[in-house]
Amino acid sequence: MDLSKMAVSINKAINTQEVAVKEKHARTCILGTHHEKGAHTFWAAVNRLPLSSNAVLCWKFCHVFHKLLRDGHPNVIKDSMRNKADLTDMSRMWGHLSEGYGKLCSIYLKLLITKMEFHIKNPRFPGNLQMSNRQLDEAGENDVNNFFQLTVEMFDYLECELNLFLGVFSSLDMSRSVSVTAAGQCRLAPLIQVILDCSHLYDYTVKLLFKLHSCLPADTLQGHRDRFQEQFKKLKSLFYRSSNLQYFKRLIQIPQLPENPPNFLRASALSEHISPVVVIPAESSSPESEHMVETEDLVDTDIPVLPAAVETKFDDLFGTSAATDPFNFNSQNGMRKDDKDRLIEQLTREIQALKEELESFRLESGRLCQALRGRVSELEAELAEQSHLRMQAVGESEFLKAELDDLRRVKEDTEKEQRSLTEIERKAQANEQRYTKLKEKYTELVQSHADLLRKNAEVTRQMTVARAAQDEVEAVRKEMQEKVKAAQEAADRQEKEQLEQLQELQTELVSSRAELGVLKTTMTSSQQSSEALSTQLSTLESEKAELVETLSKREAELTSMGEDLEQAQSSLAIERESGVKTAEALQNQLNEKESREQALENQLVAARWASLLGAVEEAERIVRDSLVQIDDPTHISCTSSAEYLASRCQASLDCMDRLQSTREAFLADNTGVSELMRAVTQFGHLVGDAIVQGSATSHMVPVEQADELSESVKACGSEALALLGLLKEQESLATADDSTLRKALEGILAAAEKLRPRGLELQQGELGDLVEQEMAATSAAVESAAARIEEMLNKSRAVDTGIKMEVNERILASCTDLMQAIKGLVLSSKDLQRDIVESGRGAASMKEFYAKNSRWTEGLISASKAVGWGATVMVDAADMVVQGKGKFEELMVCSHEIAASTAQLVAASKVKADKDSTNLHRLQQASRGVTQATAAVVASTKSGKSQIEDKDTMDFSSMTLTQIKRQEMDSQVLVLELETRLQRERERLGELRKKHYELAGVAEGWGEEEEGTG
Repeated sequence: MDLSKMAVSINKAINTQEVAVKEKHARTCILGTHHEKGAHTFWAAVNRLPLSSNAVLCWKFCHVFHKLLRDGHPNVIKDSMRNKADLTDMSRMWGHLSEGYGKLCSIYLKLLITKMEFHIKNPRFPGNLQMSNRQLDEAGENDVNNFFQLTVEMFDYLECELNLFLGVFSSLDMSRSVSVTAAGQCRLAPLIQVILDCSHLYDYTVKLLFKLHSCLPADTLQGHRDRFQEQFKKLKSLFYRSSNLQYFKRLIQIPQLPENPPNFLRASALSEHISPVVVIPAESSSPESEHMVETEDLVDTDIPVLPAAVETKFDDLFGTSAATDPFNFNSQNGMRKDDKDRLIEQLTREIQALKEELESFRLESGRLCQALRGRVSELEAELAEQSHLRMQAVGESEFLKAELDDLRRVKEDTEKEQRSLTEIERKAQANEQRYTKLKEKYTELVQSHADLLRKNAEVTRQMTVARAAQDEVEAVRKEMQEKVKAAQEAADRQEKEQLEQLQELQTELVSSRAELGVLKTTMTSSQQSSEALSTQLSTLESEKAELVETLSKREAELTSMGEDLEQAQSSLAIERESGVKTAEALQNQLNEKESREQALENQLVAARWASLLGAVEEAERIVRDSLVQIDDPTHISCTSSAEYLASRCQASLDCMDRLQSTREAFLADNTGVSELMRAVTQFGHLVGDAIVQGSATSHMVPVEQADELSESVKACGSEALALLGLLKEQESLATADDSTLRKALEGILAAAEKLRPRGLELQQGELGDLVEQEMAATSAAVESAAARIEEMLNKSRAVDTGIKMEVNERILASCTDLMQAIKGLVLSSKDLQRDIVESGRGAASMKEFYAKNSRWTEGLISASKAVGWGATVMVDAADMVVQGKGKFEELMVCSHEIAASTAQLVAASKVKADKDSTNLHRLQQASRGVTQATAAVVASTKSGKSQIEDKDTMDFSSMTLTQIKRQEMDSQVLVLELETRLQRERERLGELRKKHYELAGVAEGWGEEEEGTG
C-alpha cells in the first residue's frame, strides 16, 4: 500500500466536519499500519493537525486512534507510547472545558492513555482483547497475586470506558432522535469500539473474580465485589439504552446482561455465566438502501400443477373426457367386483392423500399469509416510525433553523463585539502611543526646563557682569566729570588769577612803563600757557565725547539685553506654566498607576497568603491521612526498621529548622513565600512519613515499647496539626511555637535509637574484635562439648551394661564425630575468612575491612553464635539421654539445629569468597562432613530409641475383653490428645520461627536499605 494514500485517508478521516468517520478511510488506515508494521506514518500525519485548537478534529482523531489500537498492527501501541506525554497534556487542556466536545475529548484521551498503559503492562492481551480461557490463565501465570493486580487494572480500564459512555449520553438530548442526525452520529460512532471493549472486559472480570474467590477468603475480596456491583449496574443500563437507539440497530447487535450480577460466593455460578457476544453484520447497510420485500418474492400464488403420473393414472382409471363418455356403463359392468373394490380403495387413499396435501397447502398458505400480514404490520410500523422520524426531522430542522438564526445573531453580535473590541484595542493602542508621546514630551520639557534654567543662570550671570560694567562705566564717567570739573575750576581759578595779574599789570602799566618789556614777556608766556590749557581742555572734551559715546553704546547693549531677558523670562514663564500642567497630568497618571500598583500589590499579597494557606492545608491533609492510615487494620502487616525511622525523624527535625528560617524570612519580606511553601509541603510529607514509619516500626517490637511508640507517634501528629493550625492564621504566624513538636520528634528519635540493632552501634575496632571473639568462643564451645562427650562416654562405660551401654556408646560416638566435623568446619571457615580479608582489604587493616563490610561481618557473628549455642545444647541433651532423663527427640532436634547453623556459617563465609579458592573447597568438604555426621547422630539416636523401646514388648494375653476395650478407649483418647497437642505445637513452632525471623532481622539490621513500609 502506498503510504501517501494512507496519509490522504488519515486527513479525510480526521477533519473538522461534525459527521461520523467513514469506515473506508478508517479501514485504509488500519491496513496501512499492517503494511508498515507500525504507526510512524499515522503519527507523522497527526502531528501536523491542530488537535489542540479544534475539539471536533480531536474527537475524530480519538475515534480513528481507538480503531488503530484495536485492529491495527501490534506495534501501534509501542509506537504510540512516545506520544503519551503529548496526549496527557492535551487531555488536561481539554479538561478545562465543562461542556461540548472539549470535555468528551478529555475523557476519551484518558481512556486511550489507560488502554495503552494496560497493554504495555500486559503484553499478552491483544488490542481487540479477544482471548481464550487458556490464554487468560497464562496471562496471570497461575499466580493469585498477578490475578489480583490484573483484576484491579481491568476495573480501572472498564471505569474509563464507562466514563466515556456516560459523557457521550449526557452530552446528547435524548428526548429527540439525535441518532439520525450527523452531529449525533459523530458522537455515537466511537461507542461501538467502547461496546466491544466493555463486553470483553466484563467477561474477563467475571472469570477472574471467580478464580480469586476460589483462592482467597471472601472478606479480602469485598472491595472487588462492591466495585463490580457498581460497574455492572452502569454497564447494564448503558447497554440497554444503546440497544434502543436507531443508529446502533443497523450497525451492531448489543448483548443484554443478566438481570442480577453473578454470585461469586457460589462457585457453581460460574457455569451459569454466559459470555456477552457483540455481533457486527458483515455489510451494514443504511436504512435508505434496504429494499422492500414484495409479496410475489415470498409466496408463489400460482395453482400447483398435479404431477403427470397422477393425471395419467386418472385417465387410465376413468378414461379421457374426449374419447370416452363418462356415463357409459357398458364397459364398466363387465369389470369384476374385486377390481372395483380395489379401485375404490385405491381412489379413496389417493383422495385422502390429496386432501392431506391440500390441507398442508392450505396451512402453508395461511402461514405465509400470516407472515405477510406480520411483514405488512412491520412495514406499517416502520412507515409510521419513518413518518414520526420525518416529523421529528422537520421539527429538528425548524429548531436548527432557529438555532442557525440565533447563531447568526450571535455571530453578528460577536462580530460587533469583535469590532468594538478591535476599536477598544485600537484606542488603547492610541492611548498607549499618546501616553508614550506625552512621556517623551514630558522628558523633552524636563530637558528644556533644565536648559532654560541653565540659560537663566547664564543670563543672570551676564546681567550681573553687565551691571558691574555699567557701574564701572558710571564710576569712570563720574571720575571724568570730576576731573573735567576740577580742570574747569583750575582754569577758572587760573583765569581769575590771570585777570587779577592783568589788572595788576594794567595797574602797573600806568605806573611803570619801564617794566613794559617785562610785562610783554610775561604776557607772552601767559598766552602760551593759556593755549596749552586750551589744548588740554579740547583733549579732555574729546575724551569726554568718546566716553559718552561708549556709554551710549553700553546703554544700548544693556537695553537689548534687557529686552532679550524679558523675552526669555516670558517664554520661561510660558514654558513653566505648560510644564506645570504637564507635570500635573503626569502626576495624576502617576497617582493612578501607584493606586493600581497598590491594588495589584494587595492582590499579590492575598495570592501569596492563599498559596501559603493551600500549602498548609495540604500538609494538614497529609498528616491527617497518616494518622488515619496508622489506625487502618490493613496497616498492621506493614513493618519498618528502627534505623529508617531514626533517619525520617532526623529529616523531620532538619525540615523544622528550615521551616523556622523560611518563616522568619517570610515575616521579614513576604515576597519569599515560595520557599516557605516548599518548606511547609516538605514538612507535611516528612512528618507524615515519620508517623507512618513509627507505627510500622511498632509492629516489630515488644508490646510495651510498641504502645509507647504508638502514643508518641499519635502525639507527634497532634502537635504537627496544632502547629499547622497556627501557621494558617496571620496573627499567630509569627508567634507559632514548634518546641512541643520538636520534643515529640526527639522522643521518637530516642526510642528509635534504643531499638536499633546492637551491631549498628559498634565502632570499627569493636566489630572486628567481635568477629575474632565469636569465632574463638565457637571453637572453645566445640572443644568443651567434645570434652564433655568423652567424659560422658567414660561414665556410661563404667555404669551401664548391656543394650543401654551399647546405645549410649553409639550415640556418644556419633556426637563425638559430629563435634570433630564441626571443629574442622570452624577451622576451614577461619582460613577462608582470612583469605577473603587478605584479598579484599587492599591497604586497609583487617578491622577496617570488617567495618566496611559490616553486614557480612554481622552474618558471620550470628552464624558463629548459632553454632556454639547448638553444640552446647546438643551436649546437654545427650547428657540427659545417657542418664535416662531426656528424650531422643531432643537430641535429633539439636542435631538438625546444628546442621542448619553450620549451613548458615558456610553461607556467610563463602558469600565473598573466590569460587576457585582452595579453602572454599575445604570448607565445602567440611560442610558435607558435618551433614554426614548429623545424619549419623540422628540414625544412631533412632536406632537406640527403637532398641530400648523393643525391650518393653506389649503383652495383652492376660487381659480380658473389658480390659482390652478399656485400654483401646484410653489409647484413642491419648491419640486424640496427642494429635491436638501436635497441631498446637506445630502452630506454636510456626509462630516462634516467624518471631525469631523478625527479631533476627532487627538484631542483624535486615531491611536496613528498604525505605517505606512493607
